[in-house]
Amino acid sequence: MTVRSRVLVLVSAVAVLAAVALASVLHASARADRRDRPQAGGPRVASGPVGLRGAGRLVFRNMAWGPHRDELTAVPAGDPDGPRTAAGLKCLRFHAASGTGVCLQAVHGPVSDTYRALILDARLRTVHRYDVPGIPSRARVSPTGHFAAWTAFVGGDSYAGTDFSTRAAIVDTRSGELIPSLEAFRIVRDGRTYRSADVNFWGVTFAADDRTFYATLATGGRTYLVRGDLRRRTVTTLHANVECPSLSPDGTRVAYKKRVAGLPKDAPWRLYVLDLRTLRETPLAEPRSVDDQAVWKDARTLVYALPGDYGADLYQVPADGSGRPRRISRAAVSPAYLG
Repeated sequence: MTVRSRVLVLVSAVAVLAAVALASVLHASARADRRDRPQAGGPRVASGPVGLRGAGRLVFRNMAWGPHRDELTAVPAGDPDGPRTAAGLKCLRFHAASGTGVCLQAVHGPVSDTYRALILDARLRTVHRYDVPGIPSRARVSPTGHFAAWTAFVGGDSYAGTDFSTRAAIVDTRSGELIPSLEAFRIVRDGRTYRSADVNFWGVTFAADDRTFYATLATGGRTYLVRGDLRRRTVTTLHANVECPSLSPDGTRVAYKKRVAGLPKDAPWRLYVLDLRTLRETPLAEPRSVDDQAVWKDARTLVYALPGDYGADLYQVPADGSGRPRRISRAAVSPAYLG
């Protein structure tokens, strides 16, 4: 091949790559433009005041395409798929209780995104702000509103495999004191202090005593439900094969996702409820794999997200294993029931 031929091949290759890159940019731009337009038949969303006080309200991240996509929106709890009021505040993950909220956000930079956690008051004003060291995954506020927690992926981006690392943090929302990682807590397993370099925590959920919490501990290729003590800075293993626990309003049960043998590696979970006194497990009536930290709507009902046409939809299912799942809201994720 002559020098001239090589130059022509190189120029042609560069032209093809440039065309592919341009097409990708135009496609992404067109998709972004479509996302800014409300979809036909989608939920109605309008700007308005949103607060974290009062009963009978449901607040969640709106996933519907349009100008309010990713904003916190509120609806009556009794009409979860009804018209939405958008707050103007965007969150990747959100939770709230007793007039306190936690909002995990992306901060878009010229090269890459960074992430932060905002502690919000009842009027959605920022009280405290913290850097988050990775992609936000889970968020929770204690029943009293005095503590908040979040989990981020600091390596990998999915719980389905084994090649990931997480960081779980807890903050006192009154003083602003931050515990940046639960890995600083002493781990007690089988009555003995346990240490390992492969420890990961995620999915914190709080009891109402401002001291006790539950979370997932992963180590040695297994996951465990742990009970934590904020005063003693300890966590104690309780039960194996528990991920993303959610404590019931009366503090007696934990809803969680459990890996079930024989399911696909990228969708390995089923929803269960664990009685904390007897450690008896109850499988729930949801047959699909749920990669979420479920929320207790009340003492009898769990709410969780599953993939939908515009990101995610919310479903509910009885917590006693009876009944069947039912979709309650389209294009929504990270729900919090107020009151």
